[in-house]
Amino acid sequence: MNSGRSTRREFVAAAAMLALDAKLLPAAAPPALPSVRPAARDRRFTSAAVENLIARMQPRIADPALATLFTNCLPNTLDTTVHHAVVDGQPDTYVVTGDIDAMWLRDSSAQVWPYLPLLREDKPLERMIAGLIRRQGRMILLDPYANAFLRDASQPPLPWAVADTTEHIAGVGERKWEIDSLCYPLRLAYGYWKATGETRAADSPFDASWQTAAWKIVETLRVQQRKNGDGPYSFRRSADVPTETLANRGLGNPARPVGLIFSGFRPSDDACTFPLFIPANHFAVVSLRQLAQLATAVYADHALAGESTRLADEVEAALNKFGTVEHPRYGRIWAYEVDGYGNSLMMDDANAPGLLSLAYLGCCGNDDPIYRRTRAFVWSGDNPWFFRGRAAEGIGGPHEGRNYIWPMSIMMRALTATGEAEIAQCLRWLRDTTAGRGLMHESFHRDNAADFTRSWFAWANSLFGELIVKVASEHPRLLASRL
Repeated sequence: MNSGRSTRREFVAAAAMLALDAKLLPAAAPPALPSVRPAARDRRFTSAAVENLIARMQPRIADPALATLFTNCLPNTLDTTVHHAVVDGQPDTYVVTGDIDAMWLRDSSAQVWPYLPLLREDKPLERMIAGLIRRQGRMILLDPYANAFLRDASQPPLPWAVADTTEHIAGVGERKWEIDSLCYPLRLAYGYWKATGETRAADSPFDASWQTAAWKIVETLRVQQRKNGDGPYSFRRSADVPTETLANRGLGNPARPVGLIFSGFRPSDDACTFPLFIPANHFAVVSLRQLAQLATAVYADHALAGESTRLADEVEAALNKFGTVEHPRYGRIWAYEVDGYGNSLMMDDANAPGLLSLAYLGCCGNDDPIYRRTRAFVWSGDNPWFFRGRAAEGIGGPHEGRNYIWPMSIMMRALTATGEAEIAQCLRWLRDTTAGRGLMHESFHRDNAADFTRSWFAWANSLFGELIVKVASEHPRLLASRL
């Protein structure tokens, strides 16, 4: 190993992060933001624990606009997207993304994630999330390759998915194969189990059906290593946008089966360029190891735990062998996508899992050297989807195109930051780019936050609420003064 060369590269990465910190300057006076929560009678689900948390937090946030934004965002999923009922004596929960009347496995898991620490003090909230875990299990058994599902099987697919060339299954909204669609339900189930200590109570989501769904997840990830052929999944769509369909007769671009899991699409719902999508493979390793713990503790299913662990070990070994590249400026960093033949795609997208979100998802520590170098790369002009403008700076992606920053990327930077100046600047950008509407958007133009996409995007609102709670716990003085 050339230690001098390595040291110089560490210095370059550190210098890049210091350069970022040097740009963290105070913003102009913040805009006043409106309270936009629905009237209490119009809220879809009310949690006493969430309302109590909001009340406790408000006096701790000195910045009025930031306090209003937190109060709007944290309960937005409960206020507007949750459809909860009791079916055959068991909780059943359907969670829409916001302005699209469908339930994504990824989004629904992330939307309720910030509420998990409150479950022990709020039994109705616990049952609501148990109902979501139950429904996700049924959806996975219906079609493990689908990313979005409908309220019931009588509904047609989402309008843009009706003519897709793939297997059509009643109840499926869209059938884009994304590794993270199977990881997020595992993350939610594991988080629920750790938060509640739940095992097999009468209303537990961990019934025989969920256990079967967990086996289906492992089986599907195994098949998509494609060691024994391409597997059953293919997808084609007639569209003007090339990232809406898969090349190679719907199988995706060729890749060598090296132990990594193939993915058709990214968490943005955009097609992968190279199907060995590195961030989602990292996420799969973490999720499979969480499943192994859950399978042992809840079901005493040592076969499931063993298979999950073996698959996680295989994928991790392949990540270490094929998942990094030598960047001329940053040194050894994680690639975004690879094909196992030596080709790689160097970028990051605002969605999670992405390279920036690896530490947030538990794939590595914030201080991991490869992650730190990768983080410096993705938040720089060397990432083709990083944008800096008059409104803010952040990461976007092909889904909305050039110059559109996703607030989620700014949140993810703050969630993985260690310096208070960096976090404070992220909070200012987030506070000042809602176009005066008091909620997060999917994306906004780097020079004009009034030019935005999706005014009702609940995942981003939940993530912002999670961020503020984390800042209050770890950096309370940031909230105790105006930004």
